[in-house]
Amino acid sequence: MEKLINGTAAAGTVRFMAAITTEIAREAVRRHQTSPTVSAALGRVLTGTLLLGASLKEFDRLTVKIECDGAVKGITAEADMHGRVRGYVKNPHPELPPKENGKFDVSGVIGDGTFYVIRESGYEIGLHREPYVGSVPLVSGEIAEDFAYYLAKSEQIPSAVLLGVLLQNQEPFVAASGGVIIQMMPGANEHIITMIEDTIRHAPHITTVIKDGATAEDLVKLALGEIDFEILEERAVEFKCNCSFDRAVSLISSLGRAEVAAMLREDKGATMTCGFCNEIYTLDERDLQKMLDAEKVEDKVNAT
Repeated sequence: MEKLINGTAAAGTVRFMAAITTEIAREAVRRHQTSPTVSAALGRVLTGTLLLGASLKEFDRLTVKIECDGAVKGITAEADMHGRVRGYVKNPHPELPPKENGKFDVSGVIGDGTFYVIRESGYEIGLHREPYVGSVPLVSGEIAEDFAYYLAKSEQIPSAVLLGVLLQNQEPFVAASGGVIIQMMPGANEHIITMIEDTIRHAPHITTVIKDGATAEDLVKLALGEIDFEILEERAVEFKCNCSFDRAVSLISSLGRAEVAAMLREDKGATMTCGFCNEIYTLDERDLQKMLDAEKVEDKVNAT
């Protein structure tokens, strides 16, 4: 299974997060049937969200949301402290010609808009604390630059963000995916900062080394060069949704007796599709009848 690592360098004045996410991007593309350019955009957002959530604690959740006027209309990704990430795009199918340099025109399908980061704590156990919401305008639509701009402007952390998705013309369509974030903490030496900037400027493209078998540690070395670093934590990562048949039943049941009865009478069942992972849940006549019977029993109990 792929993994995410985080740690420090330069006597704790530099922090890093890195992950290989090829299987995650493949699963997202398979589930949402995205066009090549949208696949690149979604893969970058999923990777960036995982990296940004590297410091999440138990019961925390981080959501990155891009609302935009480009053809994709919007991208949302959500990560938790267990290394699980899920995400979707509002319009999975638009495609644009590549740029002059041959790269995907991700900024073209994104357009202008706003980059949001939502941090929640305790959501899994019903602690409804007010979430932290930060937002900045999109500065490029290329995703990595937008993550870096958010960190600099909203969280006051100067950061270098490298995100990449390499596609191929046959299944599995994603050949490589991953990313690394390097953050300058208070007290960071100007010489160290210059060294890192120069190293990144001359480094090979991130997807090239991932395709050749690079690990998350290799991505950190690619960004830090000769600077020694210490890995403080690592965790397995995967594309994983928290939807389930029981949740689908609960959601449909919450529509009320009249609506459920109408589904039973008119459609002989119900179908629900999860927006995050495209999983389809089908409820037959027996499932709907059980809901109605359970409500009748509850009404009798409440009446006594």
